[in-house]
Amino acid sequence: MGEWNGFEMIEETLSGRMVIVVVPKKPNGKWVLKTEYFDAFPNAEIELVKMGYHLAHIKNTTRWHNWSDTDARAELAEYMHKKYGVEKKCVIVGMSCGGMQGIYFASKYPELVSCMYLDAPVVNLLSCPAGVGNATDALFAEFKEHKKMDLPELIAFRDHPLDHIPKLVKSKIPVILVCGDSDKTVPYEENGKLLNDAYIANNCEIVTIIKKDCDHHPHGLEDNSPIIDFIVSHS
Repeated sequence: MGEWNGFEMIEETLSGRMVIVVVPKKPNGKWVLKTEYFDAFPNAEIELVKMGYHLAHIKNTTRWHNWSDTDARAELAEYMHKKYGVEKKCVIVGMSCGGMQGIYFASKYPELVSCMYLDAPVVNLLSCPAGVGNATDALFAEFKEHKKMDLPELIAFRDHPLDHIPKLVKSKIPVILVCGDSDKTVPYEENGKLLNDAYIANNCEIVTIIKKDCDHHPHGLEDNSPIIDFIVSHS
């Protein structure tokens, strides 16, 4: 047992992975799955917990995604439903690599996702972490260590988040997308815009908010009302 921003926080284990669950004071039967960076820029999640949403996170093997992490989230959805009485469908909150994790999860388990809030998501691995394009942060060494993949292999790779956008389009999962127009880590033009354009081209629901003169951080908005309103209306 613990405390998170004034709410009860439970730390437990599911199939050998650490799980964090934040319990609202008046549950509404809905829940938010934060896919990575559990305690980063949590203002929107705090407001949702105040409104009755449970908040949960399950530890990843790497922030760069393994399919075992995706499957662990499906197991978490069943666990949350049975133990906490929430719907199996969750709201995805995915920031940066967490956005990538959210795309992979929603593409494989669309029946478990009501909507997604993606903030500066990694969509194109050649952009981030490889830096082929306008990204300037040197993250590829970490990626290579975790994924055992060099640049020629990544060029031939056909399992980028962007390769799974057609599945999101087919499932018509609503998305609110927040990005900075000056992001040097995960440039919008090479990442989030690919998702935005695919949704628009296929008449899928997406709300895209571009923050002027904003780099990769901070995530979220000064006033998170548009994010909260979107999530409440789609969950």
